Amino acid sequence: MRAGPSRLRGVWVASSGHALFAVTLIGIGITGLVTGRFASIWQSVPQGVPARRALAYLCACVSLACGAGLLFKRSFGAAARVLFVYLLLWLLLVKGSYVIASPLVEVSYQSAGETAVLVAGAWVLYAWSAGGNGVRHARLLYALALVAFGLSHFAYLELTAPLVPAWLPAHVFWAYFTGGAYLAAAAALLTGVWARLATALSALQMGLFTLLVWAPLALAGRLSAGQWGEFGVSWALTAAAWVVADSFRGTSWLAAGKH
Repeated sequence: MRAGPSRLRGVWVASSGHALFAVTLIGIGITGLVTGRFASIWQSVPQGVPARRALAYLCACVSLACGAGLLFKRSFGAAARVLFVYLLLWLLLVKGSYVIASPLVEVSYQSAGETAVLVAGAWVLYAWSAGGNGVRHARLLYALALVAFGLSHFAYLELTAPLVPAWLPAHVFWAYFTGGAYLAAAAALLTGVWARLATALSALQMGLFTLLVWAPLALAGRLSAGQWGEFGVSWALTAAAWVVADSFRGTSWLAAGKH
């Protein structure tokens, strides 16, 4: 495994992103079991799907079990493998169905991109457990998700600009800037030019969005049920993006010419 592990009373952690991602999954799993509903990262399952409630509990159990399993060396490989496969199937079967149904609607790709970031994070962890094979493909998937995020900022400017904190001027500028930043990070990953720096900055941007947009509203008690879901997704994306950024450890921040 490329990342340097740390151990404390049986807990085994390969990187800070790994720890955050695992704990986030545990929280998502507990939330799903308590509410009996799909947690935010598993949303958009049609009401008419057979055994929908059972599927919600299954998602919660997978999140909880895999999140806990990722924290122990003996179960790390199996947990990473199960999580990767489950998320990949969710991306293809659930989110992919919306893309097929509405191929010209950008939000379909944005939603798929959210799951793709989670898949990329799980893929990196699975690749670490398998000796590093697959990390490059995980980074490629992450880059494609960033393209979807960037384009959504431009396609839905009227929804993105109002989310900019009130104390920041020029809301439209920041909406364009952050959208362009996602596209620039995707280009860096696809070309291999400053890929580590770009990935870290994209993860930082997701984290800042979580802290500056959703966290203040949550602390003020002004989040609607839908916004709580957005908060959860944003947090999970930050954790998964952090894992992808950790996969570049040992690579120069300004390396160029290699994926």
